[in-house]
Amino acid sequence: MNAWFAAISPAAAGRNIKNPKRYAASNSPTACSNPPELPEPIFTPATKAETGHDENISFPEAERIVGSEIARQARDFSLRLYTDARAFARERGIIIADTKFEFGLFDGKLILIDEVLTPDSSRFWPADQYQAGRGQPSFDKQFVRDYLETLTWDKNPPAPALPADVVSRTSAKYVEAYERITGRRLGA
Repeated sequence: MNAWFAAISPAAAGRNIKNPKRYAASNSPTACSNPPELPEPIFTPATKAETGHDENISFPEAERIVGSEIARQARDFSLRLYTDARAFARERGIIIADTKFEFGLFDGKLILIDEVLTPDSSRFWPADQYQAGRGQPSFDKQFVRDYLETLTWDKNPPAPALPADVVSRTSAKYVEAYERITGRRLGA
């Protein structure tokens, strides 16, 4: 799910723009320059890759893989859940720029699995600090990603150990997001 084109990582945007048939939205922007919010959230299906990153696919490809009815259910549920969560968070000063939902089947019925709307599965930005045309401060794992990009590492396991300050600052970002969204102190 994406509501801000800027939330799509530069690598993913580049892959999708270079091969637009793989990009799930037919009306998506064609350049990544941190524009304002998209008029409507877009459903961006992906499949689990054996290695590396998930692979973005078109909605027709999703229909071929899981069937039209299941694909439509996943899309419609994702749009409703994201739209409601985005509005809830926005009232509390958080932009949920994008998120991922993972689904499975149980007894032939679509079920939501894995984590939902966490800093690990979503990009959370402080609304009061958003500025178009630049990278956004965030309450999510982007801080860890940015640190890892400064290292000489081939992105294959094992990952390098994170320094205590990176762990501490990431934890503080997650706690701040939790407290802003819930209106409660963690552990209180």
